[in-house]
Amino acid sequence: MPSKELGEIVRELREAKGLTQAQLAERAQIALSYVTVIEAGQQGSPSRQILQRLARALDVPAKRLLEPDA
Repeated sequence: MPSKELGEIVRELREAKGLTQAQLAERAQIALSYVTVIEAGQQGSPSRQILQRLARALDVPAKRLLEPDA
């Protein structure tokens, strides 16, 4: 499941940065509930805009969120 993999990647990167879900949501300018859903693997495929916001907030290329080895 791609969304579960994405959720795991986001959670690992967030934790590596020492951020809470609330801090990530604030930095990415998305709802905390949406971060929770993504990390839980319950979100199908976030829009490109959301992926870019998450990537910026985590200080990684957007490609990193989709390809764990990128």
